[in-house]
Amino acid sequence: MSIKLKKLKKLIGVIAAGALLSSSVYANSIGYITKSATNSGWMMINQGAADAAAEAGVDLITVGPTFQGDLSSQLEVFENLLAQGIMAIAIAPVDSSGIAPAVQDAMDAGVAVVAIDTGVNGAEVTSFVATDNYAVAKVQGAYAATLVNDGDAIIYVTGNQAQSTGQERRNGFTEAFKTARPNSEILEVPTEWNSAQAQEGVEAILNARDDIKMVANAWDGGTMGAKAAMENLGLSAGDVKLVGFDGATDAIEAMEAGWVHADTAQMLYQMGYQGIKAAVDASNGKEVSARIDTGFFLVTPATAQAYKDLVGIK
Repeated sequence: MSIKLKKLKKLIGVIAAGALLSSSVYANSIGYITKSATNSGWMMINQGAADAAAEAGVDLITVGPTFQGDLSSQLEVFENLLAQGIMAIAIAPVDSSGIAPAVQDAMDAGVAVVAIDTGVNGAEVTSFVATDNYAVAKVQGAYAATLVNDGDAIIYVTGNQAQSTGQERRNGFTEAFKTARPNSEILEVPTEWNSAQAQEGVEAILNARDDIKMVANAWDGGTMGAKAAMENLGLSAGDVKLVGFDGATDAIEAMEAGWVHADTAQMLYQMGYQGIKAAVDASNGKEVSARIDTGFFLVTPATAQAYKDLVGIK
């Protein structure tokens, strides 16, 4: 099964920050600084971005850091795009505070900046296009609580706590879960959105303790890392429940195989599509909303097919 990526080949390849841009001026171009070109969820976001640019008739200059937590590379990319005369910049920040000075420079220069997926702390942006991560994580935590008993121990795999996205998902999940299951222990596995970190951390805890009933995850890279950890330990689907966040293709496939019991799915394609649309509109002098909430879908085994039909997963 795979997402319909009709125009993925039109995505300009994500390049390393060191191999940056030439001296040309991007007079009809939108800069798009993504976090990943290989992560299943980000491929869906990137496809939406590519489609929006194609519909608007603008060039999409897609670049990104060498890995998701690389602030220095992202700053270099951003500053080079700004220096080249880009129409507008859409960015998924790897560090919500660290990117703020560059964002402020762009806004002061009259270049629209749209934050996608993750917000910016310390600078205004033209628009912030994302899931309401705190609210959706509360839904995730409340539903996860129905899958275990009060007093059961669980693991929570975090996202990067330097990013608003990671902070909001952790806070929302923990608040809702602990409200419903006040006597349950939550053991955290910290990551920087790195599946290998998730796998290693989950495997270490599962290897040391036999009382873990569930692994909840801040994103589906963590979900798949947790699944790999279970497989390495010889566990079967359902031995430890998995709860995801994203609605990425591989996690939905794992749900159909019995591994994943719930997933709070972001409308990933819409996040990329609406983000680039807002950047194009702003660069053309049109008014855009300061906050665009792209919504979510609670995926369970009972609703998985409806979700697949909605987003085009075959």
